[in-house]
Amino acid sequence: MQSFPTRADIEAAAERISGQVHRTPVMTCSTLDRLAQCRLFFKCENFQKVGAFKFRGASNAVLSLSGREAARGVATHSSGNHAQALALAASLRGIPAHIVMPSNAPAVKRSAVEGYGAHIIDCEPTLQAREETLDVVLQDTGATFIHPYNDQRIIAGQATAARELLDEISDPDVVITPVGGGGLLSGTALAVRYYSPQSAVLGAEPAGADDAMRSLRAGHIIPSENPRTIADGLLTSLGDKTFPIIRTYVRDILTVEDDAIIHAMRLVWERMNIIIEPSAAVPLAAVLEHRRDFAGKRVGIILSGGNLDLNVLPWSDND
Repeated sequence: MQSFPTRADIEAAAERISGQVHRTPVMTCSTLDRLAQCRLFFKCENFQKVGAFKFRGASNAVLSLSGREAARGVATHSSGNHAQALALAASLRGIPAHIVMPSNAPAVKRSAVEGYGAHIIDCEPTLQAREETLDVVLQDTGATFIHPYNDQRIIAGQATAARELLDEISDPDVVITPVGGGGLLSGTALAVRYYSPQSAVLGAEPAGADDAMRSLRAGHIIPSENPRTIADGLLTSLGDKTFPIIRTYVRDILTVEDDAIIHAMRLVWERMNIIIEPSAAVPLAAVLEHRRDFAGKRVGIILSGGNLDLNVLPWSDND
């Protein structure tokens, strides 16, 4: 039977990364409470370093390495927030980071990774090319592969966001997060299990990338194939380390259309005056769409990040 990160693992991760990550604020908004007909508590990981929760897991993974492992550096393939998070975590420890990025990665994300001092290796924009290129990098450098989500150290690190949330709001009825590969959702599910077991955990994902919902209901991983959604941080399939946790401790996964995601994102921008990316808006969209199920409840929402191209906003075409 596969073992899950323990409460002690999450406590150790929290201690390990405490001097490096931000303890992000928990914010509320009476207007959104009124619209949702419930009490909402937003854990604002958009204010985390690199603008996303991913820095928690990356920091825990990098700081968990032995001196000998660290000297050889770390490597991954990513075109998103994990690339930036791992690059910064490695930089802060003073070790090399090798990031395989597809040739079509957004220039703003490439620039951020370079700014943190990582070595970028280009590849064709296919999963096979990314994995094959990474294999070569690992062989050439001896670096440690840090998976974006399917890694116990990553899961324990991501769990610290929910741990902090539960420190500030006691006994929420529900905690809900977005789900892509499942690192944040599985970590949140474990944190809630250990620190607030009476609370329910839900995931939320785009209807155009609903593999996690289908996987949970089928009882086995159904890979993400040709996902189509504005929430580009939620395109990946669940992993064999994240899915068993989700299957065991997550009550349900709700799906929402892109129009609802854009609406929720704009509400947060306008009513809370903070910037979030589309992926972070998915849980709020789910709550608004299922008001009756959440009515009168206390709901914790993890806003996963705030990284997006400000030159291409999802409502620009409508203005």
